[in-house]
Amino acid sequence: MAGSIPDLHAQERTGTGKGAARAARREGMVPGIVFGGDVDPLPVNIPFNELIKKLKAGRFKSTLFNLKVDGHEDVRVICRDVQRDVVKDLPTHFDLMRLRRTTKINLFIGVDFQNEEECEALTKGGVLNVVRNEIELIVTAGDIPESIVVDLSSLKEIGDSIHISDVTLPEGATPTITDRDFVICNVSAPSSLASQEDDDETEADDVEVINQHDDIETDAEGHPAEGEND
Repeated sequence: MAGSIPDLHAQERTGTGKGAARAARREGMVPGIVFGGDVDPLPVNIPFNELIKKLKAGRFKSTLFNLKVDGHEDVRVICRDVQRDVVKDLPTHFDLMRLRRTTKINLFIGVDFQNEEECEALTKGGVLNVVRNEIELIVTAGDIPESIVVDLSSLKEIGDSIHISDVTLPEGATPTITDRDFVICNVSAPSSLASQEDDDETEADDVEVINQHDDIETDAEGHPAEGEND
């Protein structure tokens, strides 16, 4: 389960609209909006460098924050979107949603693959294929898990796979996909072995074709003797 809720410091932004947002960016801030709950939306700014640090740290959009804005009560929020510059891929705007501790929300939670050294299928030469490195779950805002743990030691043979039904999810969390038992990861044969098997099959086909002509007699010029094709 997640530990203590981290703080997210922001400043109230005076003015709204594109003009105020551009002015904030010129001052090294990223404009955003806090919405939801029973109060009006609150325009805010976060220093560009601070937001970049949090984005690079990962899980920004799946982390519950304690938003602190001078002159306002602290409130739990979660990021619903970060708009980026289409050329520079830098944040230009963000949306935060107010949450109650008991609010149910959909979040993509990262998968933590453990016990790779104890996975028999891998020690036999198999290759781990990660089908999903994160899974969308319905979780309670006050109990967002840090990750979903997948134990690879259960994979014994090449070809084995782990489905969502094989994973113990955090208490109160359920997958958004309920109509099928989807695969999270599997172990396949290494590509070199698969290529060797293909070569063996091709070689066998060539031998078979050659053998089909072993008993055909030819004349001095290499053509089938008379009567061979009758």
